Amino acid sequence: MTKVGFISLGCPKNLVDSEVMLGHLQLGGYALTNDIREAEILIVNTCGFIDSAKEESIQAILEAASMKRCGSCKKLIVAGCLVERYREQLLADMPEIDAVAGTRDIEKIVEIISSSDREPKTAGDRMYLYSEVSPRFLTTHRASAYIKISEGCDHSCAFCAIPAIRGAQRSRTIPGVIAEARRLVEQGVQEINLVGQDTTDFGRDLGQPNALESLIRALGKLDGLKWFRVHYTYPNRLPDSLLDAMGETPNCCKYLDIPLQHAHAGILKTMARGGSSKTFMEMIERVRKRIQGVFIRSNFIVGFPGEDEAAFNELRDFIAEARFDHVGVFTYSQEEGTSAFSLGDTVHKRTKGKRRRILMELQQGISKKRNQALVGKTLEVMAEGFHDETDLIIKGRHRGQAPEIDGNVLIVGGEPELYAIQNVQITEAYAYDLVGHVVP
Repeated sequence: MTKVGFISLGCPKNLVDSEVMLGHLQLGGYALTNDIREAEILIVNTCGFIDSAKEESIQAILEAASMKRCGSCKKLIVAGCLVERYREQLLADMPEIDAVAGTRDIEKIVEIISSSDREPKTAGDRMYLYSEVSPRFLTTHRASAYIKISEGCDHSCAFCAIPAIRGAQRSRTIPGVIAEARRLVEQGVQEINLVGQDTTDFGRDLGQPNALESLIRALGKLDGLKWFRVHYTYPNRLPDSLLDAMGETPNCCKYLDIPLQHAHAGILKTMARGGSSKTFMEMIERVRKRIQGVFIRSNFIVGFPGEDEAAFNELRDFIAEARFDHVGVFTYSQEEGTSAFSLGDTVHKRTKGKRRRILMELQQGISKKRNQALVGKTLEVMAEGFHDETDLIIKGRHRGQAPEIDGNVLIVGGEPELYAIQNVQITEAYAYDLVGHVVP
């Protein structure tokens, strides 16, 4: 059997694409290997969102190309968002690439590998959307998985190239998502993370504006699904009925991921998002009132064109007041094909880095204090695997910690069971991680 090595980069939405491709490869009779040095075919599923992601993708392609020159690799396939943005340039500049697969070509991966053409013979369907019948080979640990409930985006955020890469919003059906969730649970998955470019937009293109609320209540009735979590919600699409559905559904994690991007009204207007520090604080207070004990995560961009000291200071003060549980901060990346590209890159790189450090240090203090409030409490924790540095510590997560992006619960005592949800008493707290031991 031909051995295939796979490198998946980028966000969880891209990971789902990778798992669908892996599922097709497995059905196609290919052997999947974790050791890319022995792979006869290498596939790199790229991210092309911002400069740092593009650089990581290019580096991965170059490393794969070197293996093709001096290793077991005989064919190199490049897939994903970078292909959608720079297809012709990649093929022209990198002759080592044998074929490309865009984001709409992922279920043709076996055909693409066997073809002698560098590009698919037919253009990908712009309305492509994977479904519950698409094969998937899970790469997450066996108790946790992602489900992508929609593809594409109808927003026009000035900094974002995703609509150009992924196309317009396309929602899956609620029965289709439930069927996939049921299949995953039957495979042993206990936690599902719902992802999409904007999960609160789910169903609108199908004439179902309350579809996410309905989906949450339906997943609440799915036997065997212990936890599920909603990512990537939009701040002006959180009606009370949706918040109530989250709060009233026992297996829905009291966790809300709301990428706000900024807090200064002028910057938000230029970003084509809207809102202000005042309206966002009102929204956060409403969320906390309707979902008792909710954990909130947000992301912000510093250095967007026009961000002066006053605008940055308002963002800093807003984060200090909002007291999020988790925060990610990114420096602005000027991207071709976005409406903000014409504004230039007006904030110096050094200033962007300084502003990011200020916000991250501020949030570390906030997160530590919020974590310290959990000391002495007993939380449900999913044990995911051994710590990278020692087998004496097991890493886990509680309901308020999403995979990969938030902190961990480090289990140092008791009798933890891997890939199971168990009670852990918290004994120590740090900015990102908690420490505890399993209790009966």
